Amino acid sequence: MKKPALFLAALLAVALFNQCNHEPGKASLQYPETKKVEQSDTYFGTTVSDPYRWLEDDNAEDTKAWVEAQNKVTNDYLSQIPYRDALNKRLMELVDFERVTAPEKVGEYYIYTRNDGTQNQSVYYIRKGLEGKAEVLLDPNTLSEDGTVSVSGLSASSDSKYLAYQVSASGSDWREIRVMDLESRSLLEGKLDWVKFSNISWRGNGFFYNRYEAPAQGDELKSANTNMKVYYHTLGTSQDEDVLAYEDPENPGHFFGVDVTEDERYLVLFIAEGTSGNQLWIKDLEADGDYIKVMDAFSNDNSIVGNEGSTFFMQTNVEAPNKRLVSFDLSTPDQWTDLIPEANEVLSVSYAGGKFFASYLKDARTVVYQHDKEGKREFEVVLPGVGTARGFDGGNKAETLFYTYTSFTEPGTVYQYDIATGTSSVFFEPELPFDASRFEAKQIFYNSKDGTRVPMFVIHEKGLELDGNNPTILYGYGGFDISLTPRYSSSLIAWLENGGVYASANLRGGGEYGANWHEAGTKMRKQNVFNDCIAAAEFLIAEGYTNKEKLAVNGRSNGGLLVGAVMTQRPDLFAVALPGVGVLDMLRYQNFTIGAAWASDYGTSADSKEMFEYLHAYSPLHNIKAGTNYPATMVITADHDDRVVPAHSFKFGATLQEKHVGAEPVIIRIETKAGHGAGVPIAKRLQEITDMYAFSWYNMGYQPPKLTGE
Repeated sequence: MKKPALFLAALLAVALFNQCNHEPGKASLQYPETKKVEQSDTYFGTTVSDPYRWLEDDNAEDTKAWVEAQNKVTNDYLSQIPYRDALNKRLMELVDFERVTAPEKVGEYYIYTRNDGTQNQSVYYIRKGLEGKAEVLLDPNTLSEDGTVSVSGLSASSDSKYLAYQVSASGSDWREIRVMDLESRSLLEGKLDWVKFSNISWRGNGFFYNRYEAPAQGDELKSANTNMKVYYHTLGTSQDEDVLAYEDPENPGHFFGVDVTEDERYLVLFIAEGTSGNQLWIKDLEADGDYIKVMDAFSNDNSIVGNEGSTFFMQTNVEAPNKRLVSFDLSTPDQWTDLIPEANEVLSVSYAGGKFFASYLKDARTVVYQHDKEGKREFEVVLPGVGTARGFDGGNKAETLFYTYTSFTEPGTVYQYDIATGTSSVFFEPELPFDASRFEAKQIFYNSKDGTRVPMFVIHEKGLELDGNNPTILYGYGGFDISLTPRYSSSLIAWLENGGVYASANLRGGGEYGANWHEAGTKMRKQNVFNDCIAAAEFLIAEGYTNKEKLAVNGRSNGGLLVGAVMTQRPDLFAVALPGVGVLDMLRYQNFTIGAAWASDYGTSADSKEMFEYLHAYSPLHNIKAGTNYPATMVITADHDDRVVPAHSFKFGATLQEKHVGAEPVIIRIETKAGHGAGVPIAKRLQEITDMYAFSWYNMGYQPPKLTGE
């Protein structure tokens, strides 16, 4: 992301348990031997060893043997947990209900997805009008025997004759684009390869999209992604004939996004050098001129939400950390008029039916208002409670919109919204196989180390006694301007109905309170994120929700970094650590796949001596100390993760197994034919959750009453 046969055999043989200790969760493990090599790097005069560098090559035979040996240890350990199978069965029961997404209008058709409950991938349906008969449009489950092929990014041509969509295998970020004739439901010949982080934007008899050059064979999952290009593809031609629309060879690390306006006259080009901030340019496709500059700096986030002729509506955080909506004419793109000014809450705007829909984050929950084209507020969209609403998309002439509302205790309900009256009605409401009213979610606030007030949602069964003895999972992310808002999870019910508490903390680094909140958790302020998480754990203990023997910390991706950092900084605070697909080597993350884009949040070890020293001081891999008793740890990764390559987890897990003392297990769960998270078949997803819950309870010494009868 070579060894002698004797070594390979040894790797596969060392997966035995020491059966002398029968205390739940405390069985001593004999880990696979992990060789160490003489490898080091020097950063600004400081030499840092990297003895497990060889694990970065996931194609090497010795790495494959090591993975197999580690998975044997992990599977043997998990299989001894007596209620593991019963838990997996219960999770399958809890997810077994019909789920439907909000319909998208395509000409005279509506397209949406439906899952009958346990299908690995949701199926796409099409119907003519809202009262028309629903027919299967595209079933991803037929594209592979094991459900590991997923479909995303559907986009229809303006005449509704063709539908382009993206296909991914085994959870990879790499996509291929296919095109369907909507009338005959037949596929056009050919496909477009090496597509990544791209939308599909139609104009005429073709569409714009992004792609990279094909990586070297064997490097598809780990090579650095550079020199992205924008192409225009004409239907009926091969990919080799695609027309290059934009490239920037002098800046190979830049990323692009393109979007054609609804009238198909203008092409909007977004250019970014990381995950925050972007340039914005607009090209008149009916004129001979070049791109017109709207923003040429990378210091702010800017997006076009719609246009009426040459008048454009742009959401921006220029001089507005919580964002505002402005308009400008393309003839004078530097002269802006405020339509919806900045407020105390973070703003996100969509445009449909000639109206703006202003969605605000108020302490991490959604509040939505409808505004006219001049920015005047007309209606509040009345939501059922404290939750998350998404949608409000449609064409300029739309009269009806759809949105989905969810909360921690309410699954995704689809609402139909009448723009003229500002009223909502239920379009689809799922029927749950259990009584969700037994559970409650509440928002609390606590103070971090520096006194910053941080919100956190806490969910548990009503009437739960706060005796300081409840098994608790603390979840966090804290990065990349991403907000953790209320959302429903069927699998969470299995944890809650067995006396568990689930806490979701809105740490700095996220987007819950705008650009200032995000920036407070970036680069040389990243420690704020870890302090916020540690303070959340201490608060849960102090308030009687749990104790340190029954507290687990969990996070994925950037959240996996969070878990790695807090467990190495405060190993005494948690019973269980569950770092998922985490960024754990902060000195080398930028060398793989899309990692260089994260520098806007993290900085890199090459930036300066000060930045290196800051990263080195918290990098989870480099802060595992020999002779320390760490929490019971299950490192989670996937063999096809080409976003955060599995080498992060491999090296972290190997180092932890080497230096950890005590009986608490350190295992590595490596999912096969899976990636960073998107498109994972439901069976694989539920098995991972099964293992997370079972591992946590087992190492807390807790017997889940609904599964054990206690």
